[in-house]
Amino acid sequence: MPTAIAVTGADMALPPQDERTLPAVVLRDVDRRPLEQALAEMQALVDHHGHVIVVCSQAAPTAVRRRLHTLRSLMESDRIALFRPDLPPLGLAVLARQLRQLASCDISPGVLASAGRLLVHYIHAGALLNSVARLDRVPVGLKSHAKSWVPGSQFGVLAHPEPHLVKITPEAALPGPEFGTWMLVAKGQLQSDWVTGTLAPSWKVQGLREIPLPAESPGWWGTGKLIEFCSYLPDLSVLYQLVTSVRRSRCHWCGIDVIGDRCVFCSATPPVHDSPSHQQLESRTAVG
Repeated sequence: MPTAIAVTGADMALPPQDERTLPAVVLRDVDRRPLEQALAEMQALVDHHGHVIVVCSQAAPTAVRRRLHTLRSLMESDRIALFRPDLPPLGLAVLARQLRQLASCDISPGVLASAGRLLVHYIHAGALLNSVARLDRVPVGLKSHAKSWVPGSQFGVLAHPEPHLVKITPEAALPGPEFGTWMLVAKGQLQSDWVTGTLAPSWKVQGLREIPLPAESPGWWGTGKLIEFCSYLPDLSVLYQLVTSVRRSRCHWCGIDVIGDRCVFCSATPPVHDSPSHQQLESRTAVG
């Protein structure tokens, strides 16, 4: 069976991007249900799929994060990966869907789990806000905070890949991707066509779709008066080429193939003595 991609809320399970996109496993109320019930569900997932990648927002309640770590610890399993990238909720949902697309391919669990760290660099995520007074996840200056109290002010905020903030004026612009993307837009309690009418054309997006706003978005952005947006690579063939073109290595601890410098399943990093620079240092020390 393909590796399971799990999310902590139904609103994080976006509609399929294509006919090959696998459904997400929704861990509903994982922090509210009895521990034994949640443990049995996770064990069943591991038994059925072999490996489970849980994509969880950093804005998720502390109780959710604690429960996930508790389940993994009780099972003493290196086949459960907890992935919490620093992305706004809509961007995280997009990343989870990209992993669901790749899960249908011949990609091993370790490489698939590691792929999240690679693909996050190709996601541009932000929001149009009516105020940045309570925005604490993106650096903003005191000047912007002062302006946010002016009635009618709006701000364009890019949270990823590099923080950027502008006050909305006719000349306002945000740095966008230098490659072809699609855009998702999720509207909260804010009326504006700046994202779809100005930002999307300036980013030259190749397609645009609207979806409901994720439940965690108002908490992440500090206001419910927002329009969240995210541009991303939609094509499975492009995603597959990106992931499979990266050099793979074998985790020295659990033995699975990974890309990057840390195994997402067991959290092991390469031993220091495997580093060429460290070996050279040891040789020089021995000679001296």
